[in-house]
Amino acid sequence: MPVIQTLNDLSKLVDYSFMDILNQDPDAKIDGVDHDPRQVFTGHYTLVNPTPIENPEYITHSKDFFSELGFADSLAQSDNFIRLFSGDTSHLPKSIRTAGWATGYALSIFGTEYYQQCPFQTGNGYGDGRAISILEAVINGQRWEMQLKGGGRTPYCRGADGRAVLRSSIREFLAQEHMHALGVPTSRSLSLYVSKTQKVNRPWYSQGSRSMDPDMLATESVAISTRVAPSFIRVGQLELFGRRARKNEHPKAMEELEMLLLHLIDREYANDIDQTLATTEKVILLAQHFRDRLTSLVANWIRVGYCQGNFNSDNCAVGGFTIDYGPFGFCDEFDSQYQPWSSGGLHFSFLNQPTAAEQNFKMFCNALLPLLASHQELSNQLVEIFNGFSAAMKTKMETMWRAKLGLTAFDSTLLDELIALMEKTPVDYTLFFRQLSLVPDSIEPLKKSFYGSVSEQINKRWLVWFEKWQQLNACSNIENMTPLSREQLSTQMKLINPKYSLREWFVAPAYQQAAERNYSLVRELQAVITQPYEEQSKEVEDKFYKLKPEALFNIGGISQYSCSS
Repeated sequence: MPVIQTLNDLSKLVDYSFMDILNQDPDAKIDGVDHDPRQVFTGHYTLVNPTPIENPEYITHSKDFFSELGFADSLAQSDNFIRLFSGDTSHLPKSIRTAGWATGYALSIFGTEYYQQCPFQTGNGYGDGRAISILEAVINGQRWEMQLKGGGRTPYCRGADGRAVLRSSIREFLAQEHMHALGVPTSRSLSLYVSKTQKVNRPWYSQGSRSMDPDMLATESVAISTRVAPSFIRVGQLELFGRRARKNEHPKAMEELEMLLLHLIDREYANDIDQTLATTEKVILLAQHFRDRLTSLVANWIRVGYCQGNFNSDNCAVGGFTIDYGPFGFCDEFDSQYQPWSSGGLHFSFLNQPTAAEQNFKMFCNALLPLLASHQELSNQLVEIFNGFSAAMKTKMETMWRAKLGLTAFDSTLLDELIALMEKTPVDYTLFFRQLSLVPDSIEPLKKSFYGSVSEQINKRWLVWFEKWQQLNACSNIENMTPLSREQLSTQMKLINPKYSLREWFVAPAYQQAAERNYSLVRELQAVITQPYEEQSKEVEDKFYKLKPEALFNIGGISQYSCSS
């Protein structure tokens, strides 16, 4: 396929399936000038024009993703591309529409339906408050939806300004780059632009603050990052239409739920589900496939030390990938109850994520039940699929831990003792497993991951644990049980356990420098975290493979942060 070098080249690949197949909000304004909060009672999307940022400046783009898409690197800094992906749709090739679209969705938190976050207390005003999809393109047989984060107000903005600031945009851009490189399903980063002149105020932390919540108003530059995925359909979207169908809120409620379901399958599961089947049969197959993807996703999160922080149903993509990098974080000091979001609570903490996922899956199944109302046997099958979630999650987690530890068989006692020791010591999660991947002869190399010295009693427990780990067939192949050399096992474990992690205390200096229009650290960090398993240069290792400095613990904006952005 020819390289895409201009916006005109890209325009030839544009295809708007979401807007052309699904229902438009009948109250939407044709010109897309629809930027005030209002109730949206029906329809799958609302037309909305993005609001461009002023005087956009290039920061970075995803070289890897550009290469996958067949985009020339020079495209990211071309005038037309910058205009479009910083929100200006006034001068476009004819096939690219000036209005994008925003979608409504429902909110449930840990399996409980909520309505009060909607300004109208009805659930009809909650959705994409600052995320605006601007096009879909079919590239090399794959459909991609491109969405501006921070593209301005929509009918779902709840009175906010619809903007993302530079700080949060850098975090999300780098997180998507890192997660993809880690092999964890995720939305992808495309480009990142900042306004040279436009600023907004956000609650944030003063320098060195130890407050849990922001203690000042910071004036920050606005930015737009573009994220890309096969679709951005969330569990919360299915919930919204499932609630409307359940309550028979309007004459087309059931029809719109079915339309969204079928469109979702076409976008995300076309290779898994036979399109000739009846809708009711598709519901069952979708539930099975989504359960498999969701359990795999969460096991991967825990493998790499990632905590979603705010894993509501609206932050759960039905495609089974990571979406909405808000109050996320990667573990430094291991804590099974690690929660980066100051307001998050333990229900979304690190090792509780499998349970949080189960609650989201419950809401997914509840949303689809109206489609099976006259098919009791299939309704029972759907309930059985949900009831099997916990066992499926357990299997995925055990498989992950076995691989992470380099063992031929999962051993719950070994893992339980390790978790207790990691918390008691404490240890750095990423460093510990990477040091273990060296397959050392003693525990001494593991102590590189320890925060401080340990007591004689804890040291003895580590010695006992390490000896048991060595005895549990640690030098055997995970896949086919044939003996491996230490070098072979080490190579295998290093493919599971990354060396480099996107630590907040690396990101903060990058966005602080970027606020002064110095983007070198952003680009340097991007280069490091997109090769997370590689043995990089000594300079990189000295700078990025080390323990979190003691002075940075409990610092607002580094150890904890609000979801304000």
